Amino acid sequence: MNTWKQNAANKKSIVSYSGGKDSTLALEWAMKQGEVMGLLVMMEEQGERSRSHATGSELVRAQAKAIGLPVFEVSASWATYEEAFVEALKAAKEAGAEVLVTGDIDLLEHGLWHEQVAARAGLQLAMPLWQEERKSIVKEVVERGYRAIIVTINESLGMKASDLGRELSIEFMNELIERGIDPCGEQGEFHTTVIDGPCFQQALDVKVGREVRQDPYVFLELTL
Repeated sequence: MNTWKQNAANKKSIVSYSGGKDSTLALEWAMKQGEVMGLLVMMEEQGERSRSHATGSELVRAQAKAIGLPVFEVSASWATYEEAFVEALKAAKEAGAEVLVTGDIDLLEHGLWHEQVAARAGLQLAMPLWQEERKSIVKEVVERGYRAIIVTINESLGMKASDLGRELSIEFMNELIERGIDPCGEQGEFHTTVIDGPCFQQALDVKVGREVRQDPYVFLELTL
């Protein structure tokens, strides 16, 4: 557990990538510490949207292209998620990966689960953001120049439909805190999609699409 932050140093890694602010920041740290072989994105059963942030496959691939890394999309239901994830990690290990990198911050059950599945595949676990203060992570994302757009909100946890499409900023972070909402959205209050930043070779030109409601969640479609 004490080595979770530094395990990517001088090693080849596969990054569990959601396309959001935390996994993108963790990706940048992994790229600085060692060699990133590719991005692993878990998709819904039909393979059309990412399992975590409901990002369309076209946008997932555009993010990977802009970053300059191959993307491995794995479709799974929640029932088959863990086994599909482990099999993907085993394939990454066979291709030379030594470490699984994730953007987890401080939820111990998430860290332990990732350590367990990584171990099943014969990989170590690296979480560069582990135990960083949540406000400091948001500040780093903004100050490093990342553009992260709110694409999913949970209205039962204090978020509003009007938050969709807003870009993460220091002002928005402070507003969330005033509203009693975790600025990192670690309890699932919101999710983001990153469209530009230091590890992007070019920005994504996205268009705002329709809103899809699945109470208490509301999703914002972004298209290219």
